[in-house]
Amino acid sequence: MTDRLAICPLRPPPLYHGWLVVVAAFLVAFFGFGFGFYGPGLYLLELETRHGWSVAGLAPAITGYYALGAILLFFAVGPLFDRYYTGKVLTIGVTAMASGLLLLTVISRRWEVYAAFAVMAVGWATMSGAAINIIVAPWFEKRRGMAVSWSLSGANVGGIVVVPLLTSMTARLGFQIALQASVAAMVVLLLPIAMLILRPKRADECDRADRHEDATHSSGSAELPEAVSWAFWSVLRSARFSTISLPFALALIVQVGLLTHQLAYLSPLIGAAASGWAVSLTASAALFGRTVMGLFVDRINRRTAACGNFLVQAVGVAILAVSRTAPMLYLGCVLLGLGIGNTTSLPSLIVHQEFPSRLFARLVSLVVAINQFTFAFGPILIGYLRQLTGGYMVSLIFCVVIEVSAATIVILPVLARSLRNRGSSFGTASSARAGGGPWRDRASR
Repeated sequence: MTDRLAICPLRPPPLYHGWLVVVAAFLVAFFGFGFGFYGPGLYLLELETRHGWSVAGLAPAITGYYALGAILLFFAVGPLFDRYYTGKVLTIGVTAMASGLLLLTVISRRWEVYAAFAVMAVGWATMSGAAINIIVAPWFEKRRGMAVSWSLSGANVGGIVVVPLLTSMTARLGFQIALQASVAAMVVLLLPIAMLILRPKRADECDRADRHEDATHSSGSAELPEAVSWAFWSVLRSARFSTISLPFALALIVQVGLLTHQLAYLSPLIGAAASGWAVSLTASAALFGRTVMGLFVDRINRRTAACGNFLVQAVGVAILAVSRTAPMLYLGCVLLGLGIGNTTSLPSLIVHQEFPSRLFARLVSLVVAINQFTFAFGPILIGYLRQLTGGYMVSLIFCVVIEVSAATIVILPVLARSLRNRGSSFGTASSARAGGGPWRDRASR
């Protein structure tokens, strides 16, 4: 990314290479989230079936997987993308993800599960939301929100396609062959993409919407002094950063926790088959919500969009808490799902709006790392509340409170700026009246 004036050719090519990058990032998100986010639950069930290891006994491997991925995001992924071009980093990530998945098909000891997930964590860190943002961001300025949202839609499609397809293949071919064939498809597709499409952006390339536009206007870097540099603790202490990372971390605790417990909550109410449809409906709503948000997010304040996103999810969780009929429970799942994709894409767009472009990769990696480390404990927290109270009602009420709190925190800077502007306007008007401005002239007449 740069903050200099974009230099575009007078006759740009009919197809801007940045849109090929969006397609490539969509496929990275498809496989990254399909295997790395939605898949682990299926892997544990299959390992239980094959080896007799309990899911509860293997669950810490998932927490460790997300925690290690967060640590890698925290300390390594941002600097790696800053130093090397995205194709090289993604090649490492795809290789690590494939290696970890293949290890799951040949392990025979419990500790090897942890080793396999540790290798997968390297791939997850370089194929998750932070990586998608870093891959797409340099290619767009004015339409970055649309490009990132459409790229991350691959994550939702991965959730809809990968796990059901892998489950069907496992039933017919067995877990080992199904996973090995799926991993082979990922490697064959993504490695050429990484080498051929994910190249560095040339100085004479830019999106049509960015022609003759100064990138500093959209990046927000003009709002901060040039002396600003990467300083970990100063960034963490800044209100601007904390009102991005904290609300999205809170929302993701709710989101990941509820998705983990969704079937367990719905099945006793509407049955296993209807609950399965509810999960598919949630994932489809996530894809729809992210796509629609991408159409207008570049034309509105992104904190306002995030606030609305959290409030819609809060309404959805409240409906889930008080409803017992299938149509209303479906409605609650849809409202929850509408915000799922946006909760992962909006943080980077707010960072892009409010921080200098030269800090984008590291700040996005930091935000995603905090979010990922936090949401790893969402399923445990909601499960503990269920065990403590004997049901999900308290857990759902807790989730509503968390969503409303997240909406409040993320909108605080917007409200504070609005109040300052009103105070400034009031002070200007008072000075005019006291100094004999237009108000005095009208009175004298």
